[in-house]
Amino acid sequence: MEFKTALFYVFAAIMILAATRVITARNPVHAALFLVLAFFNAAGIWMLLEAEFLAIVLVLVYVGAVMVLFLFVVMMLDIDTEKLRENFWGYLPVASFVGVIIVLEMAAVLWRSFLSFDPRPAPVASLGGTKELGMLIYTKYIYGFEIAAVVLLVAIIAAVALTLRKRKDTKHFDPADAVRVKRNDRLKIVKIAPVTTRGAAETEVKEAP
Repeated sequence: MEFKTALFYVFAAIMILAATRVITARNPVHAALFLVLAFFNAAGIWMLLEAEFLAIVLVLVYVGAVMVLFLFVVMMLDIDTEKLRENFWGYLPVASFVGVIIVLEMAAVLWRSFLSFDPRPAPVASLGGTKELGMLIYTKYIYGFEIAAVVLLVAIIAAVALTLRKRKDTKHFDPADAVRVKRNDRLKIVKIAPVTTRGAAETEVKEAP
Protein backbone atom coordinates (compact mmCIF):
# COMPACT_ATOMS: atom_id res chain seq x y z
CA MET A 1 0.00 0.00 0.00
CA GLU A 2 1.30 3.42 -0.95
CA PHE A 3 1.75 6.15 1.65
CA LYS A 4 -0.80 8.36 -0.15
CA THR A 5 -3.40 5.59 -0.03
CA ALA A 6 -2.75 5.01 3.68
CA LEU A 7 -3.21 8.73 4.36
CA PHE A 8 -6.51 8.66 2.48
CA TYR A 9 -7.83 5.82 4.65
CA VAL A 10 -6.69 7.60 7.82
CA PHE A 11 -8.35 10.87 6.83
CA ALA A 12 -11.53 9.09 5.72
CA ALA A 13 -11.79 7.04 8.93
CA ILE A 14 -11.30 10.08 11.18
CA MET A 15 -13.79 12.09 9.13
CA ILE A 16 -16.44 9.35 9.41
CA LEU A 17 -15.93 9.08 13.18
CA ALA A 18 -16.10 12.87 13.57
CA ALA A 19 -19.27 13.06 11.46
CA THR A 20 -20.83 10.33 13.61
CA ARG A 21 -19.98 12.25 16.78
CA VAL A 22 -21.57 15.38 15.29
CA ILE A 23 -25.01 13.74 15.37
CA THR A 24 -24.52 11.74 18.57
CA ALA A 25 -22.79 14.26 20.88
CA ARG A 26 -25.08 15.57 23.63
CA ASN A 27 -23.35 18.92 23.95
CA PRO A 28 -23.91 21.19 20.89
CA VAL A 29 -20.52 22.84 21.40
CA HIS A 30 -18.80 19.44 21.27
CA ALA A 31 -20.80 18.60 18.13
CA ALA A 32 -19.57 21.81 16.49
CA LEU A 33 -15.96 21.00 17.40
CA PHE A 34 -16.31 17.50 15.91
CA LEU A 35 -17.67 19.13 12.75
CA VAL A 36 -14.51 21.28 12.62
CA LEU A 37 -12.46 18.06 12.84
CA ALA A 38 -14.48 16.57 9.99
CA PHE A 39 -13.82 19.67 7.86
CA PHE A 40 -10.07 19.47 8.49
CA ASN A 41 -9.95 15.82 7.41
CA ALA A 42 -12.01 16.60 4.32
CA ALA A 43 -9.48 19.32 3.50
CA GLY A 44 -6.72 16.72 3.87
CA ILE A 45 -8.47 14.48 1.35
CA TRP A 46 -8.74 17.43 -1.05
CA MET A 47 -5.01 17.97 -0.66
CA LEU A 48 -4.36 14.34 -1.55
CA LEU A 49 -6.46 14.83 -4.69
CA GLU A 50 -4.24 17.82 -5.60
CA ALA A 51 -7.11 20.30 -5.18
CA GLU A 52 -5.25 22.73 -2.96
CA PHE A 53 -7.58 25.66 -3.59
CA LEU A 54 -10.67 23.73 -2.48
CA ALA A 55 -8.83 22.52 0.63
CA ILE A 56 -7.80 26.06 1.59
CA VAL A 57 -11.30 27.40 0.96
CA LEU A 58 -12.78 24.62 3.09
CA VAL A 59 -10.52 25.51 6.01
CA LEU A 60 -10.75 29.30 5.71
CA VAL A 61 -14.47 29.62 4.94
CA TYR A 62 -16.11 26.76 6.79
CA VAL A 63 -13.73 26.33 9.72
CA GLY A 64 -12.55 29.89 10.05
CA ALA A 65 -15.84 31.72 9.51
CA VAL A 66 -18.96 29.57 9.43
CA MET A 67 -18.06 27.30 12.34
CA VAL A 68 -16.86 30.19 14.49
CA LEU A 69 -20.15 31.98 13.84
CA PHE A 70 -22.04 28.78 14.65
CA LEU A 71 -20.14 28.38 17.92
CA PHE A 72 -20.91 31.97 18.93
CA VAL A 73 -24.60 31.46 18.18
CA VAL A 74 -24.70 28.21 20.15
CA MET A 75 -22.96 29.81 23.13
CA MET A 76 -25.13 32.94 23.13
CA LEU A 77 -28.42 31.09 22.73
CA ASP A 78 -29.67 29.37 25.85
CA ILE A 79 -30.44 26.02 24.23
CA ASP A 80 -32.14 23.35 26.29
CA THR A 81 -30.37 20.25 24.98
CA GLU A 82 -32.40 17.86 27.12
CA LYS A 83 -35.64 19.07 25.56
CA LEU A 84 -34.21 18.73 22.05
CA ARG A 85 -33.17 15.11 22.69
CA GLU A 86 -36.35 13.91 24.39
CA ASN A 87 -37.58 12.04 21.29
CA PHE A 88 -34.20 11.54 19.61
CA TRP A 89 -34.49 7.77 19.12
CA GLY A 90 -38.09 8.11 17.95
CA TYR A 91 -36.88 9.61 14.68
CA LEU A 92 -34.39 6.78 14.07
CA PRO A 93 -36.60 4.68 11.71
CA VAL A 94 -37.44 7.66 9.48
CA ALA A 95 -33.83 8.88 9.51
CA SER A 96 -32.55 5.38 8.65
CA PHE A 97 -35.01 5.09 5.76
CA VAL A 98 -33.98 8.49 4.33
CA GLY A 99 -30.30 7.63 4.82
CA VAL A 100 -30.66 4.34 2.92
CA ILE A 101 -32.37 6.13 0.03
CA ILE A 102 -29.57 8.72 -0.14
CA VAL A 103 -26.90 6.00 -0.10
CA LEU A 104 -28.65 4.08 -2.90
CA GLU A 105 -28.99 7.21 -5.03
CA MET A 106 -25.31 8.11 -4.55
CA ALA A 107 -24.28 4.52 -5.28
CA ALA A 108 -26.29 4.55 -8.52
CA VAL A 109 -24.70 7.81 -9.67
CA LEU A 110 -21.16 6.75 -8.72
CA TRP A 111 -21.54 3.28 -10.26
CA ARG A 112 -22.57 4.78 -13.58
CA SER A 113 -19.59 7.15 -13.37
CA PHE A 114 -17.21 4.26 -12.65
CA LEU A 115 -18.50 2.32 -15.65
CA SER A 116 -17.87 5.27 -17.98
CA PHE A 117 -14.55 6.25 -16.39
CA ASP A 118 -11.82 7.21 -18.83
CA PRO A 119 -8.39 6.12 -17.49
CA ARG A 120 -6.52 8.54 -19.71
CA PRO A 121 -5.07 11.52 -17.79
CA ALA A 122 -6.70 14.87 -18.36
CA PRO A 123 -4.61 17.67 -19.88
CA VAL A 124 -2.99 20.03 -17.42
CA ALA A 125 -4.75 23.09 -18.87
CA SER A 126 -8.19 21.70 -17.97
CA LEU A 127 -7.38 21.05 -14.31
CA GLY A 128 -9.31 23.15 -11.82
CA GLY A 129 -7.46 26.20 -10.54
CA THR A 130 -8.36 29.60 -9.19
CA LYS A 131 -8.56 31.21 -12.65
CA GLU A 132 -10.65 28.42 -14.19
CA LEU A 133 -12.86 28.24 -11.11
CA GLY A 134 -13.43 32.00 -11.15
CA MET A 135 -14.32 31.95 -14.83
CA LEU A 136 -16.89 29.21 -14.24
CA ILE A 137 -18.41 30.82 -11.14
CA TYR A 138 -18.84 34.30 -12.66
CA THR A 139 -20.02 33.11 -16.08
CA LYS A 140 -21.79 29.76 -16.10
CA TYR A 141 -22.80 29.55 -12.41
CA ILE A 142 -23.34 33.26 -11.71
CA TYR A 143 -27.02 32.82 -10.70
CA GLY A 144 -26.24 30.03 -8.25
CA PHE A 145 -23.39 32.09 -6.80
CA GLU A 146 -25.67 35.10 -6.25
CA ILE A 147 -28.40 32.93 -4.69
CA ALA A 148 -25.85 31.44 -2.29
CA ALA A 149 -24.74 34.96 -1.31
CA VAL A 150 -28.35 35.97 -0.58
CA VAL A 151 -28.89 32.83 1.51
CA LEU A 152 -25.76 33.57 3.56
CA LEU A 153 -26.92 37.16 4.09
CA VAL A 154 -30.30 35.95 5.35
CA ALA A 155 -28.55 33.50 7.69
CA ILE A 156 -26.37 36.29 9.13
CA ILE A 157 -29.40 38.53 9.70
CA ALA A 158 -31.26 35.64 11.37
CA ALA A 159 -28.31 34.93 13.67
CA VAL A 160 -28.12 38.58 14.73
CA ALA A 161 -31.89 38.72 15.28
CA LEU A 162 -31.75 35.62 17.49
CA THR A 163 -29.06 37.11 19.71
CA LEU A 164 -30.93 40.43 20.09
CA ARG A 165 -34.13 38.90 21.45
CA LYS A 166 -35.47 40.07 24.81
CA ARG A 167 -34.54 37.95 27.82
CA LYS A 168 -35.54 38.30 31.44
CA ASP A 169 -32.04 37.81 32.84
CA THR A 170 -30.37 40.48 30.67
CA LYS A 171 -30.78 44.24 30.41
CA HIS A 172 -32.13 45.52 27.12
CA PHE A 173 -32.32 49.06 25.80
CA ASP A 174 -33.25 50.63 22.51
CA PRO A 175 -30.21 52.22 20.79
CA ALA A 176 -32.50 54.67 18.96
CA ASP A 177 -33.81 56.03 22.28
CA ALA A 178 -30.23 56.37 23.56
CA VAL A 179 -29.27 58.41 20.51
CA ARG A 180 -32.32 60.69 20.69
CA VAL A 181 -31.87 61.52 24.39
CA LYS A 182 -31.34 65.19 25.28
CA ARG A 183 -29.37 66.95 27.98
CA ASN A 184 -32.44 67.95 29.98
CA ASP A 185 -33.64 64.32 30.02
CA ARG A 186 -30.49 63.13 31.76
CA LEU A 187 -30.01 65.89 34.35
CA LYS A 188 -32.56 68.07 36.12
CA ILE A 189 -31.49 70.85 38.50
CA VAL A 190 -33.94 71.58 41.31
CA LYS A 191 -33.62 74.63 43.62
CA ILE A 192 -34.10 73.81 47.30
CA ALA A 193 -34.26 76.35 50.13
CA PRO A 194 -31.21 76.10 52.41
CA VAL A 195 -31.80 74.60 55.86
CA THR A 196 -29.24 75.05 58.65
CA THR A 197 -28.83 72.62 61.49
CA ARG A 198 -28.42 75.44 64.09
CA GLY A 199 -31.71 77.07 63.17
CA ALA A 200 -33.55 73.77 63.43
CA ALA A 201 -32.05 73.10 66.88
CA GLU A 202 -33.07 76.53 68.24
CA THR A 203 -36.61 75.99 67.04
CA GLU A 204 -36.83 72.68 68.91
CA VAL A 205 -35.53 74.29 72.12
CA LYS A 206 -38.14 77.09 71.96
CA GLU A 207 -40.95 74.62 71.41
CA ALA A 208 -39.87 72.36 74.29
CA PRO A 209 -41.44 74.35 77.24
